[in-house]
Amino acid sequence: MKHEPNATANAAAVTVGVLYVVCRVLVLLMPDLFLSITGTWFHGIDISQIAAASTAADPGSFVLGLVTSVGAAWAVGYLFARSYNYFAKK
Repeated sequence: MKHEPNATANAAAVTVGVLYVVCRVLVLLMPDLFLSITGTWFHGIDISQIAAASTAADPGSFVLGLVTSVGAAWAVGYLFARSYNYFAKK
């Protein structure tokens, strides 16, 4: 199976964009739950001291986070497809 790099990159970018927006909405609705979840993901580190500033984040930080995460996902998707196609030939 061959991956089209642009299609794979676009799919990765859209997926991360949707997940980013859903996650942001859920964090706004249930911040305590997501602080608990984040603590488990980072092996019990208590991030509540630094999370206070992020829960009141302005729309500009939301847009910056969305744009940078989508851009990074696109780059990873493109690199993945190119690498996959390279190694699939061998």
